[in-house]
Amino acid sequence: MATAKSSKSYAPAIRVRQWLPEWNSIEFDAAAQQSKPSENFFLCSIKARDLKALTGVYRRSTKGKLARAKDPNVQRGHEEARSKIIQEYVKFGFPWCEMPEVRRKAPAAKNLQKPGWLPTAILINILPPDAKRNGAQIAKKDVVKVDEADDVALIHFPPSYTSGEQWSPESVFPMEVIDGQHRLWAFDGFDPGDDFELPVVAFYDLDRSWQAYLFWSVNITPKKINKSLAFDLYPLLRREDWLDQFSGHSIYRETRCQELVEALWSSENSPWHDRINMLGERMSDRPNQVPMVTQAAWIRSLMATFVKQWEGMGTKIGGLFGASKDKNDLLLPWNRPMQAALLIYAGKSLQHSVYKTRAKWAVQLRELGDPELFEKDDSAMFGSNSLLSTDQGIRGFLSIINDLLFVSADELELEGWTWEAIYDKKSGKQMAATEEQAQNLALSSLEKNEISEFVDEVTQGLSEFDWRTSSTPGLTENERVLKLALRGSSGYRELRKQLLTHLAQKNLGTAKAAQKVLRSLGY
Repeated sequence: MATAKSSKSYAPAIRVRQWLPEWNSIEFDAAAQQSKPSENFFLCSIKARDLKALTGVYRRSTKGKLARAKDPNVQRGHEEARSKIIQEYVKFGFPWCEMPEVRRKAPAAKNLQKPGWLPTAILINILPPDAKRNGAQIAKKDVVKVDEADDVALIHFPPSYTSGEQWSPESVFPMEVIDGQHRLWAFDGFDPGDDFELPVVAFYDLDRSWQAYLFWSVNITPKKINKSLAFDLYPLLRREDWLDQFSGHSIYRETRCQELVEALWSSENSPWHDRINMLGERMSDRPNQVPMVTQAAWIRSLMATFVKQWEGMGTKIGGLFGASKDKNDLLLPWNRPMQAALLIYAGKSLQHSVYKTRAKWAVQLRELGDPELFEKDDSAMFGSNSLLSTDQGIRGFLSIINDLLFVSADELELEGWTWEAIYDKKSGKQMAATEEQAQNLALSSLEKNEISEFVDEVTQGLSEFDWRTSSTPGLTENERVLKLALRGSSGYRELRKQLLTHLAQKNLGTAKAAQKVLRSLGY
């Protein structure tokens, strides 16, 4: 049966002029996705069903890869519980939306139902003709046309548009949401009808970096949400150098590294659970006398690897959790639980591979023993003579996992592992209520993904590398000299080179990735 045309194929709009002479001195740079914007935007109202359909905002999952390819919106995590509360609020108002079912059935509860107004504007960007998103160009029949006349305008819906979620563009949706996605998600499976419109502030052909800037301005400047969370909600913010210049350091990198270290220390799934010196205490002052790397050293290592700053075109290998200024470089929209899950899984995989290895270095460390360790601890992994319990070893391990995953991103389809896909699983809707639960959910998903198989192969190769420190008893003089080269600041680079060379020579599928990294780094 044919889908009926929308009863209204346009939205009347008021043109809002906002421009100052001082803004003309701003350096606008198209290469940095900061083209000079229009000197005005539009204020209008659009039916919820139309706005949701034209922006392509509906429940995403990996089952709809074609839909994802058409989607111009920044890929942000969908907190379904949040959208559900908004939907309940729209239907019944506050406090009904937050009341449990038992209280709603109480006789006196009926008068607690109120109107659920959404007076705050949804911020959108209208794509111009020939615009491209994710490598696809918007079709002519799917373009939204804006006709201006004095202080008013008509925003014409695409010629191909038919009302409702059934409509789909040929290649790219004509509008993208800058802020307000969760409000639109609230209408998933819920059509409020013709009498429910949403206020909209519409920009026309606003470049991507300005969209990220606008999101930050709306959500962070008034201190509405946690700054670190903003980088998950809007991953493009990781590329914005003005944020670093404003604070004098990277807000995202420093804060995120601290959070990831805390996750590695606190999670019982992590091999480093209670094994990170969070306060920088001397071993003699700590309750546990086992060797530990300090929190500060962990943060420095993460900032040098996974959350590495991409410094222009000279950076050959980027950080998986960071971002380049180049719009064509990899940008993974993984949120904090997903990032922590990857690190935890890599650590568990390393621990398992080291435990299984019977390499000479590991056998010797086990024979030497380590009285400070817990009864079931493996001296090859946690002992005082193992590099894996030192700052140098942690940096080397993190470097290799990041390097090899980075150069294998396309092959492993890293961008295909998304929070939407994880959360869309039936069990996920009850399991992700807290940070730890979300982390465990991501970890469970990762274990079933081919990314984990790749990591397992890497750690298998790493387990055969000689991880003994220079102070290990029984080393030959030649071995000791080689190990001394791994100390100090120059030791980070040397260990990274040795680990890559070691893996490149292994008869493993990951050898090609290691060879590629060696070539990229010029080692």
